[in-house]
Amino acid sequence: MRDLKAGIYIKSTAELNGSFFEHTTILIVEHNEEGSIGFVTNKFFGKSLHELIEFNHSKPFPLMDGGPVDRDHLFVLHKRPDLIDEGKEIPTGFYFGGNMEQVIEAINTRTASKEEIQIFIGYCGWDAGELEAELEEGSWIMV
Repeated sequence: MRDLKAGIYIKSTAELNGSFFEHTTILIVEHNEEGSIGFVTNKFFGKSLHELIEFNHSKPFPLMDGGPVDRDHLFVLHKRPDLIDEGKEIPTGFYFGGNMEQVIEAINTRTASKEEIQIFIGYCGWDAGELEAELEEGSWIMV
């Protein structure tokens, strides 16, 4: 089994059917001695960015359902460090986080596409050792 690290995708198995994670693919963006953070990459939230009150001045832009943790906040992955400061590079070519004002500006001016920016409501989180245990028990496979 490959080492678990940022940039790895995991996919749920039948063990998670009937849960939030049924049929999900997650990109791990952070993995260290404290735990892991990731985002569901294959589920849309069902609303657009401009439908949120605080972003009603924005252009329509899809929101992803990033996970069940901290669903009161938005999180961003992007491929435009030339436009968006403060992101942390992960091995997939994406940057985790960044200046949200610059993210909105890139969306509104259409200088970045949906392929270059993903915005998530919520995230997935595991304490130290939890994700490794879930991989061992067969709830997830690395892809």
